[in-house]
Amino acid sequence: MPQAPLNQARHWERTRRLTWQLLSGWFVITVGIIFFARDLDGLTLLGWPLSFYLAAQGATLLYVAIIAIYAWRMRALDRRYVPGEDHGS
Repeated sequence: MPQAPLNQARHWERTRRLTWQLLSGWFVITVGIIFFARDLDGLTLLGWPLSFYLAAQGATLLYVAIIAIYAWRMRALDRRYVPGEDHGS
């Protein structure tokens, strides 16, 4: 059964909103780490500069979290707006 146009429009609107929110978060994380790297260089954690930890592990974990949030929210949106299809559950 085809999806109703109203549901398609809502699904697409929420998908775009989610994508823009997560892309904004990605941009803030990336630029924030680069922009504040010198300021964070003065702080140390176990003998290493804090900027090293943020660049090496922190940012990567945050990027993985963004991907996980996207997958989780998209599955919920698909279940809500595309009933009757198997969405991997």
